Amino acid sequence: MRSLWLNTLTKQSLYRLSTKRYSTNIEPKEPVVKTKSIPGPKSIELKKQLDSVQATGTIQFFADYEKSIGNYIYDVDGNILLDVYTQISSVPLGYNHPRLYKVFHNEQNLKTLINRPALGVFPGKEWPEKLHSVLLNIAPKGLNKITTMMCGSCSNENAYKSIFIWYQNKLRGNTPLTEQEKNSCMINIPPGAPKLSILSFKGAFHGRTLGALSTTHSKYIHKLDVPSFDWPIASFPEYRYPLDENVAHNKKEDEKCLSEVQDLIQQYASKNPVAGIVVEPIQSEGGDNEASPEFFRSLQAICKKNGIALLIDEVQTGGGSTGKFWAHEHFELESPPDVVTFSKKLQLGGYFHNDDFIPNEPYRIFNTWMGDPGKVLLLEEIVKVIQEEKLLANVDVAGKVLKNGLLSLEKEFPHILNSTRGRGTFLAVNCTNTKVRDQIIGALKLHGIQTGGCGEISIRFRPALIFKEYHANIVLDRFRKVLQAI
Repeated sequence: MRSLWLNTLTKQSLYRLSTKRYSTNIEPKEPVVKTKSIPGPKSIELKKQLDSVQATGTIQFFADYEKSIGNYIYDVDGNILLDVYTQISSVPLGYNHPRLYKVFHNEQNLKTLINRPALGVFPGKEWPEKLHSVLLNIAPKGLNKITTMMCGSCSNENAYKSIFIWYQNKLRGNTPLTEQEKNSCMINIPPGAPKLSILSFKGAFHGRTLGALSTTHSKYIHKLDVPSFDWPIASFPEYRYPLDENVAHNKKEDEKCLSEVQDLIQQYASKNPVAGIVVEPIQSEGGDNEASPEFFRSLQAICKKNGIALLIDEVQTGGGSTGKFWAHEHFELESPPDVVTFSKKLQLGGYFHNDDFIPNEPYRIFNTWMGDPGKVLLLEEIVKVIQEEKLLANVDVAGKVLKNGLLSLEKEFPHILNSTRGRGTFLAVNCTNTKVRDQIIGALKLHGIQTGGCGEISIRFRPALIFKEYHANIVLDRFRKVLQAI
């Protein structure tokens, strides 16, 4: 009975808060770890139950999402962790934000959630207005069309298809589709199934569907035993840090990689011509690998020179954690990218583009759901909160504290840490080796900090947009204690 009363009280409190500005005062004061190890006994028991029906090798612990609040995730064993990983960079406003809680108190919104449509054929009457007022409101400058999807992988997969169709339409001109094209595509041979390619970069991660996986090169476990297309793979710059002390080396890295891109385009022209290039503003899963604005501007120039599309994958970087809503805004490109994919913090997936990337025929880019109107309702409120509470400015302020603190720890423990990097709160630091990195991540968890790894030796930080300066100081204080104990 007491549990029911507490649950009701929590819901009532959240509803009252939903009409007010969110305050992190409703959070715990600090992380609390009650068990000697994480996962604790209740998580271990739940994992055994789940293991009977589903693979569980990736599960870290079982969360209690009724109790989780703000920047803190609770687990079923009563541990309270300051979460700077946020479901692999997918939680923009923290847990149980009262403004999001309010969204489905609206009966019309609730009906939208319940009556999920096949958007490509039976969209609801409010769908055109929501696309204009929500998604096009945050569209990268210069891109006036949106194709909605569900996740990051299917966003990139279908963006690749749009690029291939665009490329073939350029070659075809106004000529109608031939019977040979229609028949040959059904048995996977040219001309209907042309030999084309998407150029990607070493260290990249773009998803796990077949096309996206062919452009993913971050970890072997993602790709093992799965056939891949013969598509070109270029080197991505490997920078030395600090950046201001390694300008000459890093510039040579840019030049070397850009030259390799051009060479690969020429090499593949006779067998699998490159129709597009896909690149992340920061290679996230692959190790938070950065490249300079000059690199990206030159990459765009190569695309234009060769008549191929530039796709910027903002699945992990989009949504504000770099201090700008789209990370590629930092690069000051000469013109908009041709395609920008998104997911994670934006709740649904999809890609922005212009009219050129809309197929002439229906059903060429299509699936049953084509996104989710319920997620757009959440995104609508998320965007309002970001704007009203100036959360991009908050990201810059909190990010400076966290980054400067990491740099200080790097100086204090140079035998353990190096190469602090990133923008906003989208940050990472390298460890001496994989074993030490994994040891630190595990120890941080036992000190109440949930973070994650990327690449072979990096720790990545992906806090919510509501992460404040004092949260950063908690992270840094606990991080220092972990480093002292190594």
